[in-house]
Amino acid sequence: MTSGGDAPGMNAAIRAVTRASIANGMTVKGIYRGYKGLISNEIEDFKTQNVSNIIQRGGTILKTARSEEFKTPEGMQKAYDTLMKHNIDALVVIGGDGSLTGARSFAHKYNLPIVGLPGTIDNDLYGTDTTIGYDTALNTIVECVDKIRDTASSHERLFFIEVMGRDAGFLALNGAIASGAEAAIIPEISLHKDQLAEMIETGFRKSKNSSIVLVAESEVTGGAMGVAERVKNEYPQFDVRVSILGHLQRGGSPSAQDRILATRMGVAAIDALLEDQRNVMIGIQNDEIVLVPFVKAIKNDKPIDPNLLNVLRIVSM
Repeated sequence: MTSGGDAPGMNAAIRAVTRASIANGMTVKGIYRGYKGLISNEIEDFKTQNVSNIIQRGGTILKTARSEEFKTPEGMQKAYDTLMKHNIDALVVIGGDGSLTGARSFAHKYNLPIVGLPGTIDNDLYGTDTTIGYDTALNTIVECVDKIRDTASSHERLFFIEVMGRDAGFLALNGAIASGAEAAIIPEISLHKDQLAEMIETGFRKSKNSSIVLVAESEVTGGAMGVAERVKNEYPQFDVRVSILGHLQRGGSPSAQDRILATRMGVAAIDALLEDQRNVMIGIQNDEIVLVPFVKAIKNDKPIDPNLLNVLRIVSM
């Protein structure tokens, strides 16, 4: 099943899990709409043909939904009863931090083998170098920023572009490096007035007629609207504009990298179950598949590489 926010590459993962299962003599069932569908018994037998011609599609054919009911003991019991009704003895959950947190609680309460795949564009799960959907989202951001730069240059404006990330600045930081933006404002580094002043002085110099700054959506950063409001009040000489990319970042056909990553992880999930592994997330480190205990993947914060911040400062001069 897929759960939480959708991410490009989820269909590739569904395809890989299904076909790797069948290749190993297992029966496969697709659960629609995540934990919500598990509670309401939205389950279908999956054969090879169910996952034909989906590797190139964005979103998820299994749909996804958030479920408050699953967080309750009663909801979790309903979900377990559904599994037992269908003789399901192991579960593969594709999703982000919230989805894997639910999987860990579920597995612990009912002693159920569960393997998780990191499907989130935020790239914020500990123990894996990258997550399914991150590369595609990053490419989408770069494409959008390239187009916005044409307008920024034409009108000599300072653009604040908000990207997703919430508690993680990977999309903003790497998006800024890849698109040639002048700066990135991320939640890992608190934004103070002196930092904003330094950013404007180094990123909006006399030699430049425009600047682009990527801002991670976050209460810590204040988002693009919050930062732009500060600039209007404190630096009124600048013509400021805001662009919020929003759900553009979630959509689109997955990149080759995301398709390959999702496929490798999907096959690895079945290998893990065959080896009696449980309560683990499939990760990738240095291009090698690794097994990460749920507790580590969920509770540990994934650090930003400080060297990347320095790289951005140097190349945006």
